[in-house]
Amino acid sequence: MYQHEFQVRVRYSETDQMGFVYYGNYAAYYEVARVEAFRAIGWSYKKMEEEGIGMPVLGMNIKYYGPAKYDELLTVKVSIPEQPRARVKFVYEITNANGKLINAAETELAFMNMNSGRPARIPKELHELLSKYYT
Repeated sequence: MYQHEFQVRVRYSETDQMGFVYYGNYAAYYEVARVEAFRAIGWSYKKMEEEGIGMPVLGMNIKYYGPAKYDELLTVKVSIPEQPRARVKFVYEITNANGKLINAAETELAFMNMNSGRPARIPKELHELLSKYYT
């Protein structure tokens, strides 16, 4: 299974009137986690899109365990539990600076030919980069 972690500091603009991260902003954290996880193994979302392959989100499931607050340093762990094919599942856990789990989620994305709008297979190079994590 492939896993990657990165940290993000909560910006003021991401909080609501109560000073907590607005619930919709977690999806942006997940997107950054996906991009950075791929970057860490040498794969570029930008390059993939330039080659005509996109990754639309098919579904998202989120569970909130506690709030994140302005200026907190969060750790976002993203996992890809299964070798991707035409679809890829990402699992996320967000913890605060004390290591407390505050949010967990799953997203499912598909590879798509951006010109035709039709499903596509995982790009060969990405498949090869991830394969070593699923032996």
